Amino acid sequence: MHDVKQWVCVIALFAGASSALAQTYPTRPIRFVVPYAAGGSGDIFARVIGAKLGEAFNQQVVIDNRPGANAIIGTDLVAKAPPDGHTLVMANSAPFVVNPGLYKKLPYDPVRDFAPVSQGTYYGYVLIVNPSVAAKNVQELVALAKTKPLSYGTAGAGSANHLAGEFLASMTSIKMTPVPYKGSVIALGDVIGGQIPMMFDTPITTLPQLKAGKVRALAFSGKRRMAQIPDVATMEELGYKGFEVSSWQGVITTAGSPKVAIDRLHVETVKALKMPDVIERLATQGGNELVGSSPAEYAQLIKDEISKYAKIIQQAGIRIE
Repeated sequence: MHDVKQWVCVIALFAGASSALAQTYPTRPIRFVVPYAAGGSGDIFARVIGAKLGEAFNQQVVIDNRPGANAIIGTDLVAKAPPDGHTLVMANSAPFVVNPGLYKKLPYDPVRDFAPVSQGTYYGYVLIVNPSVAAKNVQELVALAKTKPLSYGTAGAGSANHLAGEFLASMTSIKMTPVPYKGSVIALGDVIGGQIPMMFDTPITTLPQLKAGKVRALAFSGKRRMAQIPDVATMEELGYKGFEVSSWQGVITTAGSPKVAIDRLHVETVKALKMPDVIERLATQGGNELVGSSPAEYAQLIKDEISKYAKIIQQAGIRIE
C-alpha cells in the first residue's frame, strides 16, 4: 500500500511538472531560423506565423535569416540547438527531403535531429519568363530552347525549382543551364532584370510581379490550377504527363524538445493557419494551400518524401559532394 501511494505521488508530481511547464513555456524569446534570404517565400511564412506565435505566447519571436549552402547552414543550426523548444526552423522540402538525396553526407539527420510541429503550406511552382523572351507558352519555350540553350534561376543546387527545370529538360530533351542563387527572391530579381530568362518560382513571390507585368507565366507545376491565376494551366494539362513538382513549408524544432512545448507550438501554429489575415497573406495572396497537420503526420510526410526525391535526383543524375 505504501508503494502504491509512492507511485501516485510520483505520477502526480510529474503531471504537475508537465502542467507547470505547459503554462510557463516559452520562458524566453523564441528564435525562428529561416535558412534563406530575407524577402523570400520562406521568410514571409516565418514572419507571418512567427508574429502569431509571439502574440499567443506573449513572447518575442525573433526571425533569424541564415541563408547559404542550400539551406544547410540554417537548418543545421537548429539541429544543434538546445532541445527546449525555443529554437524553430522554417522547414521546407529542400533541406529536409531533397538534400538527403543530393549529398553524400549532411551535418544533420532530417529525421533523427528534429521534432516536427506542423506542416503549414503546400504549393506548386509557376514557370515564369521575362516579358522579352520570345515564347508565349511552354511549347514555344521548348522550341526556343532547341535553337539555343536557356539558363534558369534556382534557389540553389537541388532546390525544388532546380529539380523542376531538370524535369522539364529531361522530359522535352532540351538543354537548360541552372543558375543557383542564395534564395529564390534574388533569382526572381534577375529574371525581372533580364539577366536570366526564366525560372520556376514560388507563387507568393511571383504573384505580385505577375500583376505588375514584370514577368509572364507559362505554366504551373502543382496538381491543380491556382485560383489566383486560373488561366495558367498545369504542366500535366499541357500534355507533360506526370509533371508535378511541389513543396511545403512548416514549423520544426530540435529533437528532444519537451512534448508540452511541441504540443503548444502545434496548437498555436494550427490556430494561426485558420486566422483570416493569415489566410489572406499566405493563401489568397501567396497561392498556398494551408495544411495544419499533426506532428506525426508531418513526420511521416518527411519520411515519404525523402524516398520520393531520392529517386528523382538519382534519375536526373544530380549529386553534390
